[in-house]
Amino acid sequence: MEAAAEPGNLAGVRHIILVLSGKGGVGKSTISTELALALRHTGKKVSVSGSRRLYPLPGGAPASGACARLPQVGLLDVDLCGPSIPRMLRVQGRAVHQCDRGWLPVFVDQEQGISLMSVGFLLEKPDEAVVWRGPKKNGNARRAGEALAFPFQSTALIKQFVSDVAWGPLDYLVVDTPPGTSDEHMAAVDALRPYGPLGALVVTTPQAVSVGDVRRELTFCRKVGLRVIGLVENMSGFVCPHCAECTHVFSRGGGEELARHTGVPFLGSVPLDPELARSLEEGRDLARGFPDSPAFPVLSSIAQRILDETPVGLR
Repeated sequence: MEAAAEPGNLAGVRHIILVLSGKGGVGKSTISTELALALRHTGKKVSVSGSRRLYPLPGGAPASGACARLPQVGLLDVDLCGPSIPRMLRVQGRAVHQCDRGWLPVFVDQEQGISLMSVGFLLEKPDEAVVWRGPKKNGNARRAGEALAFPFQSTALIKQFVSDVAWGPLDYLVVDTPPGTSDEHMAAVDALRPYGPLGALVVTTPQAVSVGDVRRELTFCRKVGLRVIGLVENMSGFVCPHCAECTHVFSRGGGEELARHTGVPFLGSVPLDPELARSLEEGRDLARGFPDSPAFPVLSSIAQRILDETPVGLR
């Protein structure tokens, strides 16, 4: 029997999604970032009369007599060796403040609809290499609001990130994990398990080597009892910025074939899109800055698939 979730900083989070990959370099952090943005733009939530609980509706349709609003989305970057999301969202160097409940995440948009917590905010020198010591199973890695010293303990820090970030009410929390399967992944799953995560989104590229690594990632999910929401194939082809023709630089269809073979839902193929790359380089919202991007409809579709299956009402 799973342990009941203790009241804490995740008590107001309705749905938790982990983003996993079998290897590095497949664009997992890109997918995590764009998924958080797409969930914010694609989804709606309604405030039920007489209740403070918020209920997202599939497809963004407001309920009768209720006020429709965009969902609150959190993004937790626990890719400890490569915390790149602050740069993608142009919030690197922001100070993390502390309240009586722990760290306060950084808002990345003017509407304060997307909040981010990343190990990158806690590094004294953002370009310094991250050095790990063996896992520390008990105790806090650092006091909330304190900069990290090297070397430090990975599993303890992940557990602290899960418990000591004061998110407030969220409809979705997207967790960007390190690549592979390791103690850090076990620490994240164990810490989140009492809160009933919605599941894992697994990212691959079409190449055979990446697909092989993802097989092991799917095995990991089965062993730890983590539901797989679906598989996303990233870098599925290069879209020419001049003629919009898609050229398959790598192998073709490896992710979709793996999903079919393993019985995992295939959520879509995200192309190598210069406009997507530019949005991340410039820290601009893809939906607002590049609405005609070839990657945009695919990412929106992935977010919509998640919204469509999100349970409506109380957990």
